[in-house]
Amino acid sequence: MIHALQKRFALSEQGARDLIKGCLACLLQDLSFMFPVGLLYFLVLDLMNGTLGSSRITFYAVGVAVCLVLIFICAWFQYNATYLATYRESGVRRIALAEKLRKIPLSFFSKKDLADLTKSIMDDCATLEQAFSHFVPQLAGSLCSTVFIGCCLFAYDWRMALAAVWVLPIALAIVYFSAPVQEYFNNKSSAVNVALETGVQEYIEAMADLKSNNAEGSYFNRLSALIDRVEGRQIITELCTAIFVTSSTAVLKFGIATVALVGSTLLIRGEIDIPLFFMFLLVASRLYAPLEGALQNLAAIISTRTNIGRMNEILFHPVQEGSDQLTNDGYDIVFDHVGFAYDGGETVLEDVSFTAKQGEVTALIGPSGCGKTTASRLAARFWDASRGRITVGGMDVSTVEPETLLTLYSIVFQDVTLFNNTVMENIRIGRKGATDEEVMAAARRAGCEDFINKLPDGYQSLIGENGCELSGGERQRLSIARAFLKDAPIILLDEATASLDVENENLIQEALSQLIQDKTVLIIAHRMRTISAADNIVVLSGGVVAETGTPAALMQTGTIYPHMVRLQQAGARWQLAADA
Repeated sequence: MIHALQKRFALSEQGARDLIKGCLACLLQDLSFMFPVGLLYFLVLDLMNGTLGSSRITFYAVGVAVCLVLIFICAWFQYNATYLATYRESGVRRIALAEKLRKIPLSFFSKKDLADLTKSIMDDCATLEQAFSHFVPQLAGSLCSTVFIGCCLFAYDWRMALAAVWVLPIALAIVYFSAPVQEYFNNKSSAVNVALETGVQEYIEAMADLKSNNAEGSYFNRLSALIDRVEGRQIITELCTAIFVTSSTAVLKFGIATVALVGSTLLIRGEIDIPLFFMFLLVASRLYAPLEGALQNLAAIISTRTNIGRMNEILFHPVQEGSDQLTNDGYDIVFDHVGFAYDGGETVLEDVSFTAKQGEVTALIGPSGCGKTTASRLAARFWDASRGRITVGGMDVSTVEPETLLTLYSIVFQDVTLFNNTVMENIRIGRKGATDEEVMAAARRAGCEDFINKLPDGYQSLIGENGCELSGGERQRLSIARAFLKDAPIILLDEATASLDVENENLIQEALSQLIQDKTVLIIAHRMRTISAADNIVVLSGGVVAETGTPAALMQTGTIYPHMVRLQQAGARWQLAADA
C-alpha cells in the first residue's frame, strides 16, 4: 500500500505514511462531529418522554463539554497529521526532484525546457501540497465516515437507511467517471501554461535582440495571444469540473427529500416512531454536508493526475549508474567504433574511433553539426553511447558512476554558467574547499586578475545573475579559472576561447600550455588558428572520422582540414568595401 501511494501521488515513503495518518485523522474528526447529533437525539427523546430531570440536564451539560473537548482533540490531531506533515513532504519532494534531476542523463533535458522543469519543481509541488493538506485526507475521511455511519443506519432501519444512502454511489460515480474528461482538459491547460511560461522567459532573455530588430511589439502580441489561450483553457477546464461537481451535489439533495418522503410514509403506517424519523433527518443533514465538500475534493484530486504524471516522469526516469571506484591506468581517452543517436532518432555519430593521448592536445574539428560537442559529452558520460565503447585509461566510462567519473575532468563550455555570487565563490565551484589563495592563483593563471581588481570589491564583488555585470570574455575567463582550480587530469575545452579577443586568447593559450603538462586535452574549435599547435587533429564528418593527423600532415594529405584553413584565412582578409 505504501509503494502504491508513493507511485500514485509522487510521495516519499514517509510522505505515504503521513498521508495514511492524515486520512485516519480526518476520519476521526468527521466521526467526532456525529457525537453532538447523538446527544441531540437523546435530548429530544427525554423531552418527548418527559424524563428531563436535573440529573439528565447534568448529563447533557457534561456531554456537551466532552463533545467540545473531543472535537478539539480530533481537530488538533487532524491539523498536525495533514497540514504540518504536508508542508514537510512538500520540501522533501522538491529536494527529491532536484536530486533526481542531478542524476538523470542529459538526454532527458534535450526534451525539456527550463520553464517545464521549473513548473514541475515549483507549481506542481505547490498543487500537490494543497491536495494533500485540503483534499485527499478529507476525501478519505468523508468516505470512510459516510460508509461507517451508513452501516449504523442500516442497523436501525434498512428502509430509511436505503433512502438516505442511495444517492451516494450515484454522486460519486458522476465525479469518478468524469476523470478521463477532466484529465484531457487539464493536460491541455497545462500545455498552454508551459508555453506561456516559456514565452515569457524567452521574451525577457531575448529583450536585447528583440529591441535591436524592432520586434518587441510583434513578440508581445504573441504573448498576449498565449495569455488569451491560457485564460480560455482555464475557463473551459473549470467549467468542465463544475458541471460534474454541481451535478453530483444536486443528486445529494435528493437524499434528504427521499428520507423525508419514505420516513413520512412509514410514520403514517406506524412502522417507525417520531424519534427514529427525527434521528434519520438529523443524520442525513449531517451526512451530506461533508460529502459535498468531498465531491469537490475528488474533482480536485482527479485534476492533480497531470501534475503527478509530470513529477513521476522525473522521479521514475532511469539514472546512470556505475561503480564509485576508478580503475583507470593513465588518462588516454579511446573511442572504439562509437555510435550515438538522440532519443528522437537523429543519428549524430556513426562509427567514430580515435585516441586522445595523455600529455597531448587533441583537437576535434569539422562542419557544424558533425558531432564534435556530442563526442566530448560522451567522453564525460553526459550521455551513454548507443554502441561502441569509450575508455579512459582502459576503464569503460559506462561502468563508472557519473559524478565519480567527472572528478577526472575539468570542462570549459562555450556557454558559460555563472551564479549571482561573488567572484571568489564562482571560481571556487571548481574545487570545493579551496583556499582564497588557491582561488586567486587560478584566477591569475586564467588572466582574470586585471579585470577583477577593477571591480568595486575585487574578489568579493557580486557579478549578478549569470555574470550579467561582466563582459562575455570576462565570464569565459572565470570559467577557465574554475578549470585551473580543479586541476583535473583531463581537460575538455568546447570553444573555450570563443568570447575572447586576440590578446586575451593568446594569454589563455599560454596558460593552457602550462596546464596540460602530462594531461589529456580535448579541444573543440572552429577557429583553425586556435588548434595550430595541437598534437593531433581529428576531423569529423558524416558521423565518422574523415581525417586524422598533425596539422602539418593534414595540410599535405587532408582535404577537409586544408579547406577549412583556407576559408578562414580568406575570411581574415575580408574587409568592408567602400564605394568609389
